[in-house]
Amino acid sequence: MVDRRTFTALLAGTSVAPRASFGQSSMTTRNVFYASAGPELTLYSVDVDGAALVKRGTVSTAANIQYAWPHPSKQYLYVVSSDGGPGSSGAVGTAQGTGGAKHIANAFKIDPASGALTPHGETVMLSSRPIHASVDMAGEYLLIAHNNPSSLTVHRINKDGTLGERVQQPDALDTGKYAHQIRVTPDNKHVILITRGNNAPTDKTINPGSLKIFGFKDGVLTNVAAIQPGDGMHFGPRHLDFHPTQPWVYVSIESQNKLYVYKRDPVTGLSRDPIFMKETLADPASKFEQQAGPIHVHPNGRFVYLTNRAYATTDFEGKQVFVGGENSVAAYAIDQKTGEPTLLKSVEAHANYLRTFGIDQSGRLLVTASVWPMPMRDGTTQPAAIGVFRIGDDGTLAFVRNYEVDASAKKQQFWSGMVTLS
Repeated sequence: MVDRRTFTALLAGTSVAPRASFGQSSMTTRNVFYASAGPELTLYSVDVDGAALVKRGTVSTAANIQYAWPHPSKQYLYVVSSDGGPGSSGAVGTAQGTGGAKHIANAFKIDPASGALTPHGETVMLSSRPIHASVDMAGEYLLIAHNNPSSLTVHRINKDGTLGERVQQPDALDTGKYAHQIRVTPDNKHVILITRGNNAPTDKTINPGSLKIFGFKDGVLTNVAAIQPGDGMHFGPRHLDFHPTQPWVYVSIESQNKLYVYKRDPVTGLSRDPIFMKETLADPASKFEQQAGPIHVHPNGRFVYLTNRAYATTDFEGKQVFVGGENSVAAYAIDQKTGEPTLLKSVEAHANYLRTFGIDQSGRLLVTASVWPMPMRDGTTQPAAIGVFRIGDDGTLAFVRNYEVDASAKKQQFWSGMVTLS
């Protein structure tokens, strides 16, 4: 059996099914969906009523795209890229890839009518691989999480939306092990750095995971708290999202396949202990290697969604094929008085390893992106895809269609996101 640390190498010779053609549409929409494959970032317009996407155009950066985040004004999109990590040169034998030598951040201007992207300002050089980026609530700073070495950087955003200079930080910031996401709290007073650590069963190096909380003022961070159970050795958080109106924070616990709920605290940023802990898998006793994935709260605050990802392969007739497990999107109803999530239903993803997804602002459509194609035991290949799901009034999901994407070990569909145009 092959774990996710070595899975990338197995895709090098995998064939991908022909891509489905994207149909034409005359609809007018304010939603766009962006998805990356390697260094390319493709724009799709979104037909919410028809649950359909239309491919519009592609821009490129100088390295594989790792993450992107829109400015609060929706006029700019900030993209971080690296030639390290998965899909990088020399990555054969490790899904983490190499450390790389080129790490950059770019600003793009978003056309308010179409969502088309144009480069905006100069490229900013970074010292190590960026794995996540976000913008503060005031739109004044771009915050970047770097996984190895685990660290963070803060960069000013100029009045015209271009990227400015890096903000100098104190040397003693506690940035933990394997930073994986960085978010600013809704009141713009705290920054939460999710440090995933390495404590899954297949990890060769073991170290703790944690939620690192910092005070945030004028772009400068100060240590406030580290939130984790015990020594953090059985705690592998991945991503979090905030409830839009209540002080509830929903955290995807990757290594343990859990959903934790914390309460925001005006002093420490987060409650010391979770107020709820839920399973993410339909079968929590699953024998397959699994990871909880990204998480997003519905715009109306009544539901929360996360993905479950299975990725392991095994040898079959001389080829590495998918061994099994749950690739799904789990939907939870949120109790509006307590914040407690209750699993409604998990829906089959029809694709492998959903690393990112987005929800349109009306809350009627959820769109996923799988990272890579997967060889199957029956001799076929499940292609990488963009998946479209309808969201019902009751929060449940219904799969509509997949759009096949040309992705591979060296050109992974690593990031995607939904943006409502200004």
